[in-house]
Amino acid sequence: MPDVEQQAPAGHLQADHLRAPLPWVGAVPSPRRSLEAYGDPPPAGPDSLSLPGSSQELAQEIKAFLSGVDPVHGTKLTLKEHARCAILLLRSLPPARHAVLEHLRAVFDEHVCTHLLERESGEAGLGAAAGRAPGPSLDDVVQEVQHVLSDFVRANPKAWAPVVSAWSIDLMGQLSSKYAGRHGVPHASSLNELLQLWMSCKATRTLMDIYTQCLSSMISTCPDACVDALLDTSVQHSPHFDWVVAHIGSSFPNTIISRVLSCGLKDFCVHGAAPVDLLFPTAADKRVPKIASVVGILGHLASRHSGSIKQELLRMFHESLGPMRDQHQKATVPFLLQLAVMSPMLLGTISSELVDSLKPSVLNQLHQHFASLPREDLENMVSIVVHLICQTSAGAYRILQFLVNTAMPASVITTPGLAVHDSVREACDRIIQLLLLNLQKLVYNRGAPSLGDAPPRPVPFLDELKGHVRELCVETLRLERKRFLWQHQLLGLLAVYCAPNCATDALFYLLTLAHSQEELGLATQLYAVLSSCMTDLLPATVKKCVCQIHAGGLPEQHVVQLFHNLALIVQWEGEGPASMSTQLGAVLSHHLHDLGQLLLHRSPEVAEAASLLLSVCPMPRAVRPAHLLVIVRSAVHQFFLVLRRQSPTSLSYSSRLLARLSGTSPAATKAVLQQLVEGALHRGNAELFGGLGEAPSGDEAGLEGARVSLLDTNRRFTAAVNFSGSVWSVFHAGVIGRGLKPVAAAGGRAPEELAHNAQSFLSLLLRCCRGGRYGPAEAPVPPAAGISPEAAKAVAVVLVESVCPDVTGSELCWPPEEHTRSTVERDLQICRRFRDNPLLFPLLRLVAAGRPALCYCSVLLRGLLATLMAHWEASRESDTTGSPWHLQASCALVACMAEGSLLPPVLGNMHEIFHQLAPFEVHLLLLSVWDYMRDNSPLPQKFTFQADRGLFFRDFSRDGDVGKYLAVLHSVLHKNIDRLGLLAGRFRT
Repeated sequence: MPDVEQQAPAGHLQADHLRAPLPWVGAVPSPRRSLEAYGDPPPAGPDSLSLPGSSQELAQEIKAFLSGVDPVHGTKLTLKEHARCAILLLRSLPPARHAVLEHLRAVFDEHVCTHLLERESGEAGLGAAAGRAPGPSLDDVVQEVQHVLSDFVRANPKAWAPVVSAWSIDLMGQLSSKYAGRHGVPHASSLNELLQLWMSCKATRTLMDIYTQCLSSMISTCPDACVDALLDTSVQHSPHFDWVVAHIGSSFPNTIISRVLSCGLKDFCVHGAAPVDLLFPTAADKRVPKIASVVGILGHLASRHSGSIKQELLRMFHESLGPMRDQHQKATVPFLLQLAVMSPMLLGTISSELVDSLKPSVLNQLHQHFASLPREDLENMVSIVVHLICQTSAGAYRILQFLVNTAMPASVITTPGLAVHDSVREACDRIIQLLLLNLQKLVYNRGAPSLGDAPPRPVPFLDELKGHVRELCVETLRLERKRFLWQHQLLGLLAVYCAPNCATDALFYLLTLAHSQEELGLATQLYAVLSSCMTDLLPATVKKCVCQIHAGGLPEQHVVQLFHNLALIVQWEGEGPASMSTQLGAVLSHHLHDLGQLLLHRSPEVAEAASLLLSVCPMPRAVRPAHLLVIVRSAVHQFFLVLRRQSPTSLSYSSRLLARLSGTSPAATKAVLQQLVEGALHRGNAELFGGLGEAPSGDEAGLEGARVSLLDTNRRFTAAVNFSGSVWSVFHAGVIGRGLKPVAAAGGRAPEELAHNAQSFLSLLLRCCRGGRYGPAEAPVPPAAGISPEAAKAVAVVLVESVCPDVTGSELCWPPEEHTRSTVERDLQICRRFRDNPLLFPLLRLVAAGRPALCYCSVLLRGLLATLMAHWEASRESDTTGSPWHLQASCALVACMAEGSLLPPVLGNMHEIFHQLAPFEVHLLLLSVWDYMRDNSPLPQKFTFQADRGLFFRDFSRDGDVGKYLAVLHSVLHKNIDRLGLLAGRFRT
């Protein structure tokens, strides 16, 4: 009876193949007749499947096997049920063995896949690997297959052993090759580990036992069929199949390598092989029968004798370039190419050393050797070389550099002895172009593997180059004539082939190492090519950059260059880089927290570069509060550092960053304003704005060598006098014999520098209060209209907490004048802080612009007003110019209160005449201000919002008659009518 038709591909059952007309399907023969040619069926054990009792039952089993559907219930058979159906069919109908064995390939394949998944899951400590849940156990099915096949081989080895051995050894070869690149599968060079892995898998161990049984049953009669299958499979699936050869114990004859090569060369010369056939080893094998054996033997010996093989191959190559003696010498290079095409292992063994031996003299000899060949043969040889390069893994980067340096020497290469014939350079140029074209076809024709298909065919040349991405990027950025174009194109192919790792690495190195816009353009061009076939490439690249920076894997100068390049791309406009610019800004915004930490980097250059990058990136819509506070603090700290260093560029970056941060959300605005005001009022930064810095400690101001404990001194001082329950307080003024405590002196900065610092800070603060709208850092402060009341309130709260931390913000009501007697100490402290820090009055004026925020500074206004009133009352100067600071403070205080709508215009303008009055007259006018504030406390409820203007407005007509508070003012005007007559009109109600 004829067998079923041609076998289906390994691991898959082809339904169309099985549905073809079969000689035993139309009229199902009797099971007894079917078994006669193959021996009696093996006896069924107690757990075995029962054989069909009739032809109808057998027909149903055949139908179920072909369709994969249960003929009784109409449901689809599971993998295990389908396998049992195949086993039953094999027992009942041996002529169907080829179809059944082909189907069982998929069962063994599934078992191996499940075993590897379970092994990966065990190593990773997860429930499943690669997101795939483990399938049902197939151990019992595999055991039944072994039992059935073993029984058949024992019953009739002559009929069954060749078929079963070929099937089992071929399936082991296919499984070994298919899963060779799988995660967790050792490399083929680790023979012991690979053997342990496959022998721990029941499926492959069962196949090994089946083959061993077949070989044992035929060893005394005719083992050629089994051995031929082993050798054929070894050649086809080497080196992944070597563990099978090692386990079975087969070894090649102890033949000298040179004799094996010599015999192979002679056979090659006898049969001949056209160069074009070298690209198709199958066609060449039919005419050169011993070449496959030579490849198999050398491949097996290469694991332990690679050095000897390498030396012999190189010897044959160099001897072939000498004076022509016989036909064998002329055929040596094509023969070596044939071996390399058929055996990647031999190619890897010789490729690196062969390239090193190709000196200019050798290249010229090689050119002369092949100069007489027809052009068509030369083109075929070049195609073969290109094909071999694509299949080369060991030394791939050295091969690439050799080709590039020979075809187009770099301008920096001055090594003598590199003079080669022009035809050699042209040949290398041609090889590079064809290599890039061939690699492009291999990369873009691979496609995405579908379920059940074999993994895409690897490209060893690119597999090896993925470890040299940085070197390729460095060479590309040299912009050396055609060299950088070749390497840039190769980077793109390598990035697609090894996506996503090589793609992110290539972009990372180009962005880090580029030093000009022309070099940086190579990164954007590469991204434009890769973005069309890769998703999430830019986020992965930015993540790699951030990880490398925080891991300390980049030098500081590279970090600075990377940030400058990223900032430049974000700011690029126009077609081309613009697409990357938009996407890059959005991606960088997701790493705001990571990049913000670098604002505190120990290197000022890194911190400045981070500030630049963050200042041009779009801010995310939502930031976690913890991350927001961290980056705001870092940015504020960076701002005061660059303000101290007087770096205009860095100051512009920091100001822009803080302004953009403040515009992300109301919470961000408050955080930025709070940190800025607290930082400016800190004694460490006060000297930047003309304030008093840190006072020297007692040890620094005291006598040399003397150490005084101020805690012990204060304890002795306060213990002698008991002031408990009194309104008086005792201050330690120093140590007797050493004079008063030293007073912190203002920094020695020039007035122009102080004015510039104050202008920069107030401009930034004003932009933050307006929602982050950014303008030039050197632009003058515009009118205060448009300041957010909430932002101004935030500044007011920070001012109160910084100047007078023991007072709550709820003390808004204005007390009677007598109340000031119990707050003398606090009022003096407030006045001292304003005197020590000139920045407080501009801050107070900014708060006044955001009505009604000045109400929340009521305690500061009261303290200042009470202290100034007491000063003018006690002053014995003839005019107010004798106390310049108090005069300036009085004018600024009244002006702020008027701007904040706490005083009506007629009272708010009185500060214009303070410089022309006597101290007691100023005291009387300030007292009238106090009286007005006492009767009309500064409360936010007195302000109404005008929607048309977008501002809060206070209607003073609701507060009653203002005239009773103007009697003193009118009296002073009347007394000084000769000097103030022209200003009288400004003080009419």
